Amino acid sequence: MDIMTVTLTTEAPAAHWGKADVTYQGAQTLIHLSGTDELRQIQMAARKIRNQGVNAVQLAGDLWSVHSQWAFAQGFATAKAGYEVRWCGSDADQATLTQRAEAAQFARKLINDTPEDLSPVGLATQAADWLKNIGGDKVSFTIVEGQELLEKKWVGIHAVGRGSERPPALLELDFNPLAADAPVSVALVGKGITFDSGGYSLKSSEGMLTMKCDMGGAATVTAALGLAMKAGLNKRVKLFLCCAENLVSGRAFKLGDILSYKNGTTVEIVNTDAEGRLVLADGLQAASDTGAPLIIDAATLTGAAVMAVGSNYNAIFSPQTATLQLAQKCAAAVSENVWPLPLDPWHKDMCPSAYADTANSRPVKGGGAGGASNAAGFLWRFVSPQANWLHVDLAAAFESSASALWAAGATTHGVLTIAELLKD
Repeated sequence: MDIMTVTLTTEAPAAHWGKADVTYQGAQTLIHLSGTDELRQIQMAARKIRNQGVNAVQLAGDLWSVHSQWAFAQGFATAKAGYEVRWCGSDADQATLTQRAEAAQFARKLINDTPEDLSPVGLATQAADWLKNIGGDKVSFTIVEGQELLEKKWVGIHAVGRGSERPPALLELDFNPLAADAPVSVALVGKGITFDSGGYSLKSSEGMLTMKCDMGGAATVTAALGLAMKAGLNKRVKLFLCCAENLVSGRAFKLGDILSYKNGTTVEIVNTDAEGRLVLADGLQAASDTGAPLIIDAATLTGAAVMAVGSNYNAIFSPQTATLQLAQKCAAAVSENVWPLPLDPWHKDMCPSAYADTANSRPVKGGGAGGASNAAGFLWRFVSPQANWLHVDLAAAFESSASALWAAGATTHGVLTIAELLKD
């Protein structure tokens, strides 16, 4: 494979290149930094280089940092394999970047996998095996699937997944590098809908096409935990992945059904396409049962979040201002983008039901105004009041088509933020 050398420079391009920010000198490629939003400029330059058919690059020169090399790698990555970025800088920097790349590649492959190739149990198994391979005997897990979910009262995951021939599953994983009775410091919860047809609230073909990405939350929290473990995480963390296929069949859950959750909350189904919050409700209860002082969930949950913050930010929610500030600090430290959206106690009541404690949405297109906050309010019902809680609506986890910054497919945006939160 031919290797192209890529160097950063603050010098303007030669006059014959005009306003180009990427120029070529023999086998060397130069990215000319303009001094404004350089990481964005570097990622866009990487897309340009990749789009010219370049498959392998060696980053070189003194101007590269961990952040700028990672921005280049994110722009250079595609859903198709067969590309390579070679790092530069100190051994420590290169080790950090290699760990990031391994975690991101794991998440990217899972998210980009076809629905046929990634079943709910398959998602849980691959996540557990990958973390076990990293953590060895510090990692233990169980996978609860099918009818056993009902026996353990995980009614949300079971209801959403029962319409498929492939059973739903809950992965319960424990990473414990400390004593056997060590307290759990953080509990992670991920939405793992391996395909979302919308159920009886059926999506259009266009809306359904990219729904292999609806397990992006599960991939994100798993990759984040793996990355933190690779970097020497020394606290106990529990991981819960809520995995199901949301399909239509004679066994599928229906509008008007009422689910009675483990904590006593009853939920009327007014939209079977608002299924992510139903499975996360189980995961958040399981996370609360651990007694962890911090609970973090991640999900490709609402189109409303994408409308609010676009696809270059992830939306964050928390009842605690300090938790939001911590998430913003951690995201900034790894050059990822998050933005807080409103969450007040009255958001819990924004999906009223005449038949149950709450509905799972509002019976209008997209859940109506404030849909992302209303979804967060629903989830809040299932979180221990003693825990600090961060909900991440992954608006930036997937690109339906290529852009100036990203190739089509998984972006893995959010993995670094959650890994940083685990280390904090």
